[in-house]
Amino acid sequence: MTMSPPGPAPFRPQMTLYREWLQRERGLAFDSYDALWRWSVTDLDAFWQSIWDYFELQSPTPHTAVLARNTMPGAQWFPGAQVNYVQQVFRHVQPAHQAGFAAWISCNEKGQQRELSWPELRRQVAALALHLRAQGVQRGDRVAAYLPNIPEATIAFLATASLGAVWSLCAPDMGTHAVLDRFKQIEPKVLIACDGVSYGGRDHDRLPVVAELRQALPSVQHLVLHGNLDPAASLPGATPWAQALLGDDAATAAFEPEWLPFDHPLWIVYSSGTTGLPKPIVHGHGGTVVVALALKTLHNDIGCSYEANSWGERYHWYSSTGWVMWNAQVSGLLSGTTCVTYDGNPGGSRDKPDWATLWRFAAETGVTFFGAGAAFFANCMKAGVDLPSVGDLSAVRALGTTGSPLSEDVQRWGTAQFRQLRQARAAAAGQPELREAYAPEADIWWCNISGGTDFAGAFIGGNRELPQVPGQMQCRMLGSAVEAWSEQGQPVQGEVGELICSQPIPSMPLFFWGDEGGRRYLSSYFDMYPAGHGRRPGGGDAGPEAGGVWRHGDWLRIGADGACVIYGRSDATINRHGLRMGTSELYSAVEALPEVLDSMVVDLEYLGRDSYMPLFVVLREGLSLDEAMRHRLNEAVKVALSPRFVPDEIFQVAEIPRTLTGKKQELPIKKLLLGQPIEKVINKDAMANAACLDWYVDFAARRAAAHPA
Repeated sequence: MTMSPPGPAPFRPQMTLYREWLQRERGLAFDSYDALWRWSVTDLDAFWQSIWDYFELQSPTPHTAVLARNTMPGAQWFPGAQVNYVQQVFRHVQPAHQAGFAAWISCNEKGQQRELSWPELRRQVAALALHLRAQGVQRGDRVAAYLPNIPEATIAFLATASLGAVWSLCAPDMGTHAVLDRFKQIEPKVLIACDGVSYGGRDHDRLPVVAELRQALPSVQHLVLHGNLDPAASLPGATPWAQALLGDDAATAAFEPEWLPFDHPLWIVYSSGTTGLPKPIVHGHGGTVVVALALKTLHNDIGCSYEANSWGERYHWYSSTGWVMWNAQVSGLLSGTTCVTYDGNPGGSRDKPDWATLWRFAAETGVTFFGAGAAFFANCMKAGVDLPSVGDLSAVRALGTTGSPLSEDVQRWGTAQFRQLRQARAAAAGQPELREAYAPEADIWWCNISGGTDFAGAFIGGNRELPQVPGQMQCRMLGSAVEAWSEQGQPVQGEVGELICSQPIPSMPLFFWGDEGGRRYLSSYFDMYPAGHGRRPGGGDAGPEAGGVWRHGDWLRIGADGACVIYGRSDATINRHGLRMGTSELYSAVEALPEVLDSMVVDLEYLGRDSYMPLFVVLREGLSLDEAMRHRLNEAVKVALSPRFVPDEIFQVAEIPRTLTGKKQELPIKKLLLGQPIEKVINKDAMANAACLDWYVDFAARRAAAHPA
């Protein structure tokens, strides 16, 4: 969205408005989206400069180049420019408020709904920023938070970023061990936490966990405590949230975010590999802003017009604060959009399952863009949710999904539900056909995206102008030089290959915190296709000066029409409904039990199927896997990681297959259980205990017979 969007109607697709701007301002016309995409990944300078200009980004100093150094990793974007994520948010305070738009609408399981105006958002951010500054927080200091998806988390983030300090967040459903694995690496100066959360119909006290975190983090000099369950909650030495927001009115009104270099660190997010601690990934202010605006506006078609008071985007994407989709939700503020959030269990409670919860919330708050993980929509279909009976969902014009592949059946179910909604409204209005305000003849639009925590963006997503095919994503994102490659580094079309990106994107990581020499960064994304490997989009050898090629870790198929299908993870990382966790973290929890000698876990999430995650354990001699042992294993995972990562089934095995160097054979066993023959996935000569494979082959055969799909 530009500050003054072209065209008389705010309901035209944002991609259309951008294309018209390109023709009017740059003299560029494209006869297809494919042509537009190819321009965006071959003329990076022109494309990303157009994004800067289209969104009228501001800097007190000019940039001397767009892409000064084209290499991965180490690309240098917009040198000389100064930005601040919060400056971009604050630009919308007055125009959005005057147009009658709220900044934030939130609700929790107890039905407590709050609305935050743009001026009040700014006031609270400024007050907390001044409080943090008074505690000695400076540029580069880390501020860590242990908060759920409530407005306070966003306020704390914006206050931190406004000072040039570096933000990091963990969800309160994560156990102490998992949180410390993250926060210990970054040595935060300040910890902002809550006393507890409500989830699944129960209150969960987190004060003991907060006390443990503070005790185990000697770098923390200041603790701010928010009474999420009890406003009077306290811990010795903690500053209450309400007190931290008290400040001089004049100083608060005069506060301005600091201008920072384009690549100044914004936040640290975590994405786990299969070994070692979680990867502390650092993204920059400028790259995050530029990519988020392009993604949210052009591809997700989220925009608003200050000139049309009757039109205001209300953007909701259900997420935990432990998932990068929380960051994506907050980015709605960058374009003046009203963010609408729900804190709680989208499926009701264990005693009273209710998968209509979020839909009722969307109806009550007038949500226009409704996003959630693919698993949420699948659960709604299985639960038989009847959307026409939920409430008035007439404002919803788009459904967003990510986290795992969305199956064709689920997408067809959702489309049919919204078709029934439209027909019911038409019947109630006495009209044979109710013409929608946005897209008269079209079914509900699905914006299916796939990206990652790793670069806080999306590689593949939606485009309002393109046709929809259930089970597919519409296109590769502008500026994302994505292809499917064979193991030999050759592009393939119509076949499944490794998802790669051969050109840098501004939001790719600056570095990993504490990663001396960048070795872990390189091994995470560039070990399979190192420097000089492969070719540029459109042809031509990349050359040794081009740097490496980003290998994302997903299986991808690109059709002749550019539509894409993601088939799941191509590595052994666990992906539970969009939340990724390294297998090593689960092993640390399970193998800490004295009864467990060894373990292995695989996640069989693949092409929209239900995520199925079996855990294999080797127990001490004489022990058997009874119900008590199963309970202990599950509890160990719950406490150390999160209930989300409890395995679906646990099996006792004699041995865990390992290579001659001792590495667990997670990926080969995953491929075996997905139906590939054993001789194609494992080299037995490279194994230390090849005889143990017979059990896994038999298990795969039995599972295939029970689940022929």
